[in-house]
Amino acid sequence: MGKKLIRFDWAMKTLLRNKANFDVLEGFLSALLEDDNITILNILESETNPEDETDKFNRVDLLVEDSQRRKIFIEIQNTRESDYLESLLFGTSKIIVENQDLGKDFRDISKVISISILYFNLGTGDDYIYFGTTEFKGLNSGNPLVVKKRINISQTLEPKYKFVEKEIFPEYYLITVERYQNIVKKRIDEWIYMIKNNEVAEGSTSRNIDKARQKLATMNMTDEEKKRYEKYLINLIRDKDVVNTAKEEGRDQGRTQGLIEGKINGKIEGKIEVAKALMQNGIAVEIILKATGLTKEQISEI
Repeated sequence: MGKKLIRFDWAMKTLLRNKANFDVLEGFLSALLEDDNITILNILESETNPEDETDKFNRVDLLVEDSQRRKIFIEIQNTRESDYLESLLFGTSKIIVENQDLGKDFRDISKVISISILYFNLGTGDDYIYFGTTEFKGLNSGNPLVVKKRINISQTLEPKYKFVEKEIFPEYYLITVERYQNIVKKRIDEWIYMIKNNEVAEGSTSRNIDKARQKLATMNMTDEEKKRYEKYLINLIRDKDVVNTAKEEGRDQGRTQGLIEGKINGKIEGKIEVAKALMQNGIAVEIILKATGLTKEQISEI
């Protein structure tokens, strides 16, 4: 088994916002977008990135700008959201508007790439990576409409031009972690394997994945970071368990807090499920005992 790594969502909330660790994100984006020239210029303002462990856990997002000035919105969603696609549409539209200065020529409008890493099945399908964008097709022929723009490729006395296809509409990538079967066929699979299993698969050669193995290792965390990370995992699992319980018992979402006490603190089954999940993430037995209220004997039987 490989070296245990920090969960990718926690890394996005903390380590990957540091310029010294941009290389990890660049490796992931290079594999997904199949572009080895990805270079992150900076991290842009992003709304839903609470760092305190008492804040909402089921969603983490990151907005970056690459060397082509594209805005790349990476979002990790841990629990199901019924209007998730609508929120994606709103999010990309908001990014475009906020990055378009008033009076600025529309030719400079921001290109947005939205990447969703989902820990639930958004819909029915037989794949774990989906791509979508806006395109226009003839109603009669079915053929796409191709719109091109002229760009200057020479600054000489006789300027030369070439025509390239316009690609201005947002692009969407949906990665469903639960559907991935741990089979590595291409570079992005190495990253999805890491995201799902919190470790790098043997033989992985993707750009900068070696940096991920090094920088995201739990053994490199300070004691304070470990405490915050452990608290994050506990609350994340509790949060997810509450949602599952609400589905099972047909409870209204507004009673989430009551379900936490009923499922986690009252029902032994819930405590055991939480303990299993924490053990899989390498959390110390002492922390699990404190978080769940189980006895050492009960933990040893799991």
